[in-house]
Amino acid sequence: MGVVGAGFGALVHAPAFRAHERFELVAIASPSRASDVARTQNIPHAFASCEEMLDGAELDLVSVASPPFAHHHDVSAALRRGKHVLCEKPFALNLAQAHELHAFAQSAGVIHALAFEFRYLSSIVAMRELIANNHLGAPRQIEIAHRATSLRASGERPNSWWFDRNRGGGAGNAYMPHLFDLALHLAGRKPQTTLGFLRTANPQRQSKGEAFTSTVADGAFALLNFGEGLAATITSDMTQVADSSLIAVHGEQRTIVASGKTLHETTTFMVDEEETAELDLRANPRAKLAIAHPSIPLFLSLLDDLAQAIDGKPGSVPTFADGLAAQECLDAIGYSAI
Repeated sequence: MGVVGAGFGALVHAPAFRAHERFELVAIASPSRASDVARTQNIPHAFASCEEMLDGAELDLVSVASPPFAHHHDVSAALRRGKHVLCEKPFALNLAQAHELHAFAQSAGVIHALAFEFRYLSSIVAMRELIANNHLGAPRQIEIAHRATSLRASGERPNSWWFDRNRGGGAGNAYMPHLFDLALHLAGRKPQTTLGFLRTANPQRQSKGEAFTSTVADGAFALLNFGEGLAATITSDMTQVADSSLIAVHGEQRTIVASGKTLHETTTFMVDEEETAELDLRANPRAKLAIAHPSIPLFLSLLDDLAQAIDGKPGSVPTFADGLAAQECLDAIGYSAI
C-alpha cells in the first residue's frame, strides 16, 4: 500500500501501516516532503503526487492523508485505478463531493474506509457495550465536547491552508467530523434533524509578528435529534482557557462519562443514583506505541478491521457511508468550503 500526504500521513498513517503485520508500506507521495519521510521511515519509494505513485508503484490500497482540499482529487485517482482506499477526515470539502466519492467507491467495487479512529477508544468501546446490553437504561442524551486553547486571540499558529475555509481549514472540519461520527456511532443511527452553527470569535490572527485574516470557524456547536427520545449536543471550541474533552451517554438508569485533557487521555466513570465509580477499562493491546503518537494504537485497531474487510470477512471498519453521514451533519451546521 501507499500513503498520500506527509503531515498526519507521516505522523500516524505511515508508522501504523509499517507496524501492522497485514500491510506492506512501499510508497509515500507528497509534493515537498516525500523523499525525507521515505528516508527516515525506510519506505522504498517516494513520489511527488498521488498519480505518480499510482503509476510508479504496484499497490492494492491507497491511504489518503493529504490536506482536505486534495481529498476529492486523490481519492478519485485511486478509485479510477480500482484501488482500495482509506481516506482521512474530513471526507470532502462539501456535501456534493462526499456524495460523489461515496457513489464512485460503491460503483468501483472496492473496499473504502474513513479514518475515524476514535471509535476504537476504550471508553467508546465500553459505552457501546453498555448501551447494547441496556446497562444505562433508555439512552436520552449523548454529550461530546472538545475544548482547546490554540485559537484564542493571543495564540499564534502559522498562516497556512488551515486558516482558509475554501481549502478545508478550521475547527469545524478539523474536529467536528470525528465528534459527529462518535455521536452517530454511539446512537447506532443517523439523526433525524441536525441544528447548529459555526462561529469565528477571532478572525484577526498573528503569525511571526505579521497579521492575517482567518476565514475559518474557531468554534462549532450542534444539536442532534435521533428520535426515540435520544438527543446529542456537540461542541468544538478552540478559544478556551484550558484543553479538555468529554464524552458522555446519559441514560434513564445510569450515565457513563469519559473526561480528560484530550480524547486520548480520559478517565471513565459510571454514575447512578447511589454512587460514582471509576471503570477499569480494557487497554488497547498496542498502547505502548502511543509513545510515538497517541493515535497510532487506535489507528492499528482500525487497520485490523480494514484488513478484515479486504479479506471479505464481516467487520466494522468505518466506511465512506460513515464519512458521508458526518458530512451531512457538517453541512447542516453551515460548513461547505466551496
